[in-house]
Amino acid sequence: MTALDIVEEDPRWADLDLQTRAETAIVACLKHLDIDPDASEITILACDDARIADLNADFRGKPTPTNVLSWPADERGAAQDGGKPLPIDPDFDGMLELGDIAISYDTCAAEARAAGKSMADHVTHLIIHGTLHLLGYDHERDADATLMEGIEIEILGKLGLDNPYREDAAQ
Repeated sequence: MTALDIVEEDPRWADLDLQTRAETAIVACLKHLDIDPDASEITILACDDARIADLNADFRGKPTPTNVLSWPADERGAAQDGGKPLPIDPDFDGMLELGDIAISYDTCAAEARAAGKSMADHVTHLIIHGTLHLLGYDHERDADATLMEGIEIEILGKLGLDNPYREDAAQ
């Protein structure tokens, strides 16, 4: 992936090698969907709960921390519940500007502990989840959620990671 920019506001992210982890997750996601990773641009803000709570308040009206937020460069959501998102149009130089992701260390670490999984595996899942949002996938409607979760499970499986949506996944 040639155009991945990571801004690490929280120094705790350095121990996770977020650059490598994010590249692996994003490339797996894009290749799974037949999108050229080398022509794609994504920026990731690696922050803490205070910063993501501010962003969540500003952009979603929810003044609480969350694990991951995504801002697609363009609205690509499917009109029909369970439908495929709109295709991505390259910009003038052939690049696919996908958008921005913010991810909170505090919430990710707490969720990983609660689910009994490694922080690395959980972050991989959330980067894939955020990337799918950039591509127009969502989970607000039932069929959209089923489609998005199915894609996440397939990509995670290819990376050797468990299905995070299994009933017993948090035990």
